[in-house]
Amino acid sequence: MKDGTKEEYEFLTAHEIDHTKHTADRLLQALVDLDESLSGYQITRLGHSVQSATRAYRDGADIDWIVSALLHDIGDIYAPYNHDEYAATILKPFVREQCSWVVQTHGDFQMLYYGHHLEGFDQNKRERHRGHAYFEDNEVFCERWDQASFDPKYKDLPLEFFAPMVREVFDRTPYDPDVIRPGAREPLQNAEVAAARPE
Repeated sequence: MKDGTKEEYEFLTAHEIDHTKHTADRLLQALVDLDESLSGYQITRLGHSVQSATRAYRDGADIDWIVSALLHDIGDIYAPYNHDEYAATILKPFVREQCSWVVQTHGDFQMLYYGHHLEGFDQNKRERHRGHAYFEDNEVFCERWDQASFDPKYKDLPLEFFAPMVREVFDRTPYDPDVIRPGAREPLQNAEVAAARPE
């Protein structure tokens, strides 16, 4: 790298900027690829992801929450031991800090539902985060959208419904302080917004 010229780096930067404009499309394809991961469940990880996003949408959540719910398990294929951190790293430049933190730590919160059934797992792992500003948000995220979204009978919205939202979020300026808003909290549920949304 130290032998590169100014012209060469300007050339590469132009190509990299163009490449970033297609991030949303690559993520949507990665969601499709989740159909091939983790056998044994009643629905695929793609089905789980779409169901989580559908529940967020029907709860009146904002676009940051919906896209975060859709992508929260996108790391399952490539990062099975830290899929939550993987997904949060993808989301962090483009969504509110509240959402990326919840995605980053949701694996710890999910232990509540199954940790007591498996040797060596800590059902109360989420307690290490108690007192954090977004602790309660993660409780709601996991209870309403994550752990509930393995239902083969639930009527999901299709992935194509969420594609424009993914594109909108990943078209944002990365790390825009008006988006990241450290410390800001937005509700996961808004009954008035939910009632106004078409199915």
